[in-house]
Amino acid sequence: MDYYELLFTTITTEDYQQDLLIGALGEIGFDTFEEVDLGFKAFIPVGDFNQEMLDNQLADYREMFTFSYDITLIPQKNWNEVWESNFEPIEVSGQVFVRATFHQPKPEFPYEIVIDPKMAFGTGHHQTTAMMMQLMLENDFAGKKVLDMGCGTGILAILAAKLGVAKIAAIDYDIVCYESTIENSALNNIDNITALCGSKEAIPDEQYDTILANINRNILLDQMETYARALKPGGEIYFSGFYETPDLDIITDEARKYNLKYITHKKDKDWVAAKFIL
Repeated sequence: MDYYELLFTTITTEDYQQDLLIGALGEIGFDTFEEVDLGFKAFIPVGDFNQEMLDNQLADYREMFTFSYDITLIPQKNWNEVWESNFEPIEVSGQVFVRATFHQPKPEFPYEIVIDPKMAFGTGHHQTTAMMMQLMLENDFAGKKVLDMGCGTGILAILAAKLGVAKIAAIDYDIVCYESTIENSALNNIDNITALCGSKEAIPDEQYDTILANINRNILLDQMETYARALKPGGEIYFSGFYETPDLDIITDEARKYNLKYITHKKDKDWVAAKFIL
């Protein structure tokens, strides 16, 4: 699959304004973002790109602050080179070390996750993924049955496995993410993750102790009822991929319709990861 890379240069003193742009792009099909000096890169499959839709989505923000962008086509064969040139190891809460196959291990960390950096989203670098991992580290996953929606590289499912879960279903609509989850599970010697390609219709007819859903606000709202039906009474659900204002209140109001109770949330540069209980 070929991708377009849009390199955004932003002139703003407020971090949240750049995040607003990223959120707006996520709503029209951009699925991967990378922060760079003076801005960020946004990636979208060539078949999903619509210039008119992009112009309409960005129109309001042009009145708020100054930005520009350049478009580059990234063929499939070059994508891994792009990731490898930019992918650096990360540490989460002093407990998790996330690295690629070409980095040296750090055995002093309790949990090490090896991610082969292809074009699947979810290497831990984005605030939403890192905060989801932080929430997971603060809670008990031992022996539980887990559903990971929008699994990307499989990084959250892999961490769940290392935290002692019994069984995990990892679902993503993107075939690259599905294949990446299978490959990364093998890299980490994980054998209790079942990867599925699809969306909410792909959720097995089972109930889960815990659901992980790091996607975006609109998809979470659309799939909330399905998640609630798949969650055991007393089960936990972790949401991310949206902002504190106004998204958290919108997510909380929708969750309340299905008896999902807000417990807590983390915030990083206006991005949020939140925990709810049924």
